[in-house]
Amino acid sequence: SINGKCFDWLLISRRSCFRAGVRYYVRGIDSEGHAANFVETEQIVHYKGSKASFVQTRGSIPFFWSQRPNLKYKPKPQISKSVNHMDGFQRHFDSQIISYGKQMIVNLVNQKGSEKPLEQTFSKMVTSMANGMVRYVAFDFHKECSRMRWDRLQILMDQLADQQDE
Repeated sequence: SINGKCFDWLLISRRSCFRAGVRYYVRGIDSEGHAANFVETEQIVHYKGSKASFVQTRGSIPFFWSQRPNLKYKPKPQISKSVNHMDGFQRHFDSQIISYGKQMIVNLVNQKGSEKPLEQTFSKMVTSMANGMVRYVAFDFHKECSRMRWDRLQILMDQLADQQDE
């Protein structure tokens, strides 16, 4: 109940059975376009007979890469050089569009250091895919929100405002 108005709020997460695994051991996609550790979260609001739903998905960056554990705290990501990334990438987003419609990608990885090549490759692949149903926004979460500066999330929210309203 908020301001005396009662409603039902449901939050449901569904984890994919494809490419599930522990962190660092399972990354990227397979040849069918299934992203590692993919999760769909749906928020449903029911108020006075009306219903509204919002679905958000998350998963590993959808191209072929790995991050094999070693003695370092955070192993360096390795992008595969021996495969055609675009086939699996295209399959991934074709499936996403069929299931969910227009896509807003929000990439939160570091844009410096060892994660920089992941962000650059992701951005280039979305651009080369040239699909009007897919929009890409990179937001360096660790840089922008370091030292618990959560107010900096407003920068991201402003970037997404038009698409959120849509």
